[in-house]
Amino acid sequence: MLVVDDNKVIRQLIRVNLELEGFEVVTAADGVECLDLVHRVRPDVITLDVVMPRLDGVQTAARLRSDPRTRQLPVAIISACTPYEVDSGVAAGVDAFLAKPFEPTELVRLVRQLMERGKPPSLDGRRGAGTAERAAG
Repeated sequence: MLVVDDNKVIRQLIRVNLELEGFEVVTAADGVECLDLVHRVRPDVITLDVVMPRLDGVQTAARLRSDPRTRQLPVAIISACTPYEVDSGVAAGVDAFLAKPFEPTELVRLVRQLMERGKPPSLDGRRGAGTAERAAG
């Protein structure tokens, strides 16, 4: 799990909530750091803030989608989620959105859904035990 946000307090809040649920979490302060870490860390899911220095969340998502090694990696934007951000995120290939401020239970549910979606289908064609067809709506 890779959490990307330029706000240290938000990064730690997300990290602690996910670690309490048993997730292994690595953090990055912006999109450039995310792209640097992603191939070493090999996360199951990435969460991105939108407004960050150097490389914002939407641009980071677009770069992740353009790289064959990360094209299928589930990506969620955790941000204020203005209509423009949502439209830009969808165009960049973002899988789900979570508006700030968020409830920790919503965050955990979203990450679990994205992890299930990222797993390869089982032999009977279903994904894992608890199939998640769509993440946040």
